[in-house]
Amino acid sequence: MKIVIKTTKIDLDDAQRLFLEEKINSLERYLDIFQDESYYDGFFGKGKPKVEAWVEVEKITRHHRQGRIFRVECQMRFPKKSLRAESLRDDLKLAIVEVKDELQRQIKQYKEKLKAKTLRDMRQLKKDLKFSPAARFYRKGRIREEGI
Repeated sequence: MKIVIKTTKIDLDDAQRLFLEEKINSLERYLDIFQDESYYDGFFGKGKPKVEAWVEVEKITRHHRQGRIFRVECQMRFPKKSLRAESLRDDLKLAIVEVKDELQRQIKQYKEKLKAKTLRDMRQLKKDLKFSPAARFYRKGRIREEGI
């Protein structure tokens, strides 16, 4: 997974950058459906990784909220889907963890939808491949009239 980190009005030290990369990389274990091929092989997407994550870390000030307030936003792009999570917190690590948890929930939901669609397609295929009415029963199973 490719991770791009953008910072605004803040400089991340090595420990914060490592913590951020560790949390975002921990989502990779939920992305096993995209791990079979390392690159997206579309016409316009040659050489692109299948999963990309853009993380923006920003220190903002609000008129009514004094002090340091961090905004962390992460957008993950999949072949046919884009997931996004955002968090505003006083603590940078709490904001990163909250974004990770939200993305984890969205990835699980996305995977469940893909699995449900696959199962639905399989059920439809099985329904379409049913035997014809000309097929007859013989003892414990079906035997086709063609002699197969």
